[in-house]
Amino acid sequence: MLIPHDTRIALDTVVDLVNTAPQSDRDDALGDLQSLHTFVRAHDISDVGELDDHDLRAVREVRAKFAAVFAAPDARIAATLINQLVAAAGTTPQLTDHDGYDWHVHYFAPGASVADHLGADCGMALAFIVVAGEQERLRRCEAPDCGRAFVDLSRNRSRRYCDSRTCGNRLHVAAYRARRKEAAD
Repeated sequence: MLIPHDTRIALDTVVDLVNTAPQSDRDDALGDLQSLHTFVRAHDISDVGELDDHDLRAVREVRAKFAAVFAAPDARIAATLINQLVAAAGTTPQLTDHDGYDWHVHYFAPGASVADHLGADCGMALAFIVVAGEQERLRRCEAPDCGRAFVDLSRNRSRRYCDSRTCGNRLHVAAYRARRKEAAD
């Protein structure tokens, strides 16, 4: 699956955003305004003005809507959710070449809030996945104690874990030890 550079960045951003949500083993990674500032800097989100508590609440709401896309049982439901996100963001597609990047499309309106920026750009990245008939690539880690979101970009759509070095390896080692213990009994 060929994914343009800007779409790949938006997919990585939406995955990271969804994975900031609190889970049983971790607190909300967007727990305060400083965390939002850190997220914006880490993802090099451009054209973001001064952030405040309203932005934090709005980004958390967008995050919940993106999480629903990853949980959608089929493309029709995912498309409905994505359409709502993109429409709420007030998309204004425009070509730009800033900060050393070649031409790419920004879908957010100039001066948009960070939540609208994420809703528009990340929503369109997810839209491209659905349009390509690849909605099943939007997954959650199958490790029982994880559940983190990821986009399976493997050639044969076989990725099961958010990170094969951590979740995948941990489960493989546990299965190996269980087999050895069973053989020893």
